[in-house]
Amino acid sequence: MKKAVLVILGFSLTMILFVCLSLFLPSSLRGSWKEVRIPKGATYREVVNILKDHGIIKRGFPLLLLGRLTMNDRKIRAGYYHLSTSMSLWSVFDTLRKGKVIQCTITIPPGSTLDTIKLRLKECGLVDDDSFQIAYNREFLDSLNIDAPSLEGYLYPDTYTFPKGIEPKDIFRIMVQRMREKFDESLRERAEELGMTENEVLTLASIVEKEAMYDRERPLISAVYHNRLKRGMKLKADPTVLYGLKKDGRRIGYRDLRRPTPYNTYVINGLPPGPIASPSIESIRAALYPADVDYLFFVSKNDGTHYFSRTGEEHERAVIRYQLGGNDTGRDLEGRQD
Repeated sequence: MKKAVLVILGFSLTMILFVCLSLFLPSSLRGSWKEVRIPKGATYREVVNILKDHGIIKRGFPLLLLGRLTMNDRKIRAGYYHLSTSMSLWSVFDTLRKGKVIQCTITIPPGSTLDTIKLRLKECGLVDDDSFQIAYNREFLDSLNIDAPSLEGYLYPDTYTFPKGIEPKDIFRIMVQRMREKFDESLRERAEELGMTENEVLTLASIVEKEAMYDRERPLISAVYHNRLKRGMKLKADPTVLYGLKKDGRRIGYRDLRRPTPYNTYVINGLPPGPIASPSIESIRAALYPADVDYLFFVSKNDGTHYFSRTGEEHERAVIRYQLGGNDTGRDLEGRQD
């Protein structure tokens, strides 16, 4: 009996030592970090096999046993993991059970367009050219109750942290939800008072966002556009022309003002069909609460501020002063706001 007890005890100690060594010693002393993708819906056994294929672990049984004993074998989060062959089996298991997937933090500044947002998401490997096309998909837009040609203007400018491997649809749902959290019930009630839809508010706010550099001018710029809409005047907003021509950041020419696009507010009446950029909450509020002024024009003073006018004559003098250096070239300046 004593010999049998000693044999059993020795075997048990050996097994305990083997398990400890398997759990807490790295698979390799030469660690190489790898990005390992765990697909959505993968079983725990499939996860273990993926780790073996990548050389992260040598033996799968200890990890299978550990998952079963701790009941974490059905709780592994899909996504991309940063793992190394120098990690112990326990460290690998702990990373998986805690769902420590690779995260990407991106910041979307106010005034960003869909093209800019796509570039930032692509830098993190969250989308590619094909997957980003969902931003223009009519069925997807309808599922979000978006009455616009695309997600332009509906992706709220903010800082986000997304797990690598997240579906583009889920990224966009989160960003649209953030916008609607900011564009809250009190602001929606105000929009109803003005008879404006969500799309109209965001469209006007996006124009204000592109025109204004300082918060104090946002309600004034908004007032100009509200006043022009009430009088049936064309908005004649230069940023909409640039957006329609895909010339963001370039100086506008007089020939551009006559080019027909759905967004050229020198040609069309009223607001364009959708936003031209992602507006901040300050611009959204300005679109809903314009200043109580009767301005119909404004022109840049080349220092980030604008000169506001009530009449076309006053506006022309301001254009000559601030844009033409005091020289009246005789060109048609009617309606120009920048």
